[in-house]
Amino acid sequence: MNYQEPHPDLRRQQRFTIGEPSEIAAARRAGNELARHVGFDDVRAGQLAIVISEAATNIVKHARRGEILLRKVLRGGTSGIEVLAIDQGPGMANVRQHMQDGHSTTGTYGVGLGAIRRLSQEFDLYTAPGKGTVLMMVVWGPHASSAIPASPNWQIGAICLPLASEQVSGDAWNVVCEGHELSLMVADGLGHGPLAARASELASTLLEHSTPGLPPLPAPFIELAHGALRATRGAALAVAHIDSAQRELRFAGVGNIAACAFDAQQRRHLLSHNGIVGSNLRKVQEFRYPWQAGTMLVMHSDGLHTRWDLEQYPGLAQCHPSLVAAVLYRDFSRGRDDVTVVVLREHEEHQPLNREEGAA
Repeated sequence: MNYQEPHPDLRRQQRFTIGEPSEIAAARRAGNELARHVGFDDVRAGQLAIVISEAATNIVKHARRGEILLRKVLRGGTSGIEVLAIDQGPGMANVRQHMQDGHSTTGTYGVGLGAIRRLSQEFDLYTAPGKGTVLMMVVWGPHASSAIPASPNWQIGAICLPLASEQVSGDAWNVVCEGHELSLMVADGLGHGPLAARASELASTLLEHSTPGLPPLPAPFIELAHGALRATRGAALAVAHIDSAQRELRFAGVGNIAACAFDAQQRRHLLSHNGIVGSNLRKVQEFRYPWQAGTMLVMHSDGLHTRWDLEQYPGLAQCHPSLVAAVLYRDFSRGRDDVTVVVLREHEEHQPLNREEGAA
């Protein structure tokens, strides 16, 4: 299988540090370029530019420093752009008040959050006093008209970013869904940079083509990937397969990919074995767990500390998975490695705030 150098796609973000007004323009320009790439018309591109500018301006005004992450998303043939605005500022005690046009805590005309909410076809946020603020906005392309494209059975949020000194992440993730079945993969190529990315991207591509029309099962896929990755550095690799009709989660992992499943009763750690797929595969073992309505799955590379606890963030588990992924990335990244965190949940458990809904 021929390998092509990775490029920003559905599974990787562009990251922009925001600490002063001059840095806002770089994020906005990148948004404009991405809008052209996915086929936005001038109206949608203009809406996206306002969303990015207002979100970044709020970071500068209220938190002093933060990040804007941009990623292309796809649903039902319609392309969109997801914007995550992440900060560790003072947070907000009264979200509804801050959403009102004209409200300001800095002596400026407070239109930011209200404009962001109106111009985004999907919007959700997490904030609390002392917990900072994370915003998720999705602007869909012109073919979506004023409506949000039909929602899938699953909600997925993800962060996939390289070590600060690298241009490309050695991590990758991918998902394949058909009806009530879904397979989710997270891979961490050995080391950093393009050679690590070669291994993880090969595993990602293999997931899409291993069993066309059917999400692959974890253990057979890892065995298949082991052979395919022999010409690479190898990778840590974990795969989860969910059958929502049978209410079953099957999982297999090799190497340092952490996975946890949360349901109403407990937090369940999913077991991986030591080894490197493509190099030193000692053992592949598939485990089966119950999958209930409302279960949330979190998978991440070792660029994220494992000592996180969602109970530290009241209400976060009910937010869109993109916000969960963003908060974990913000507060638990090691800072010396590529980092990937993917959060998955069945869709019906939570509806992100849209333009017509109120903010709690």
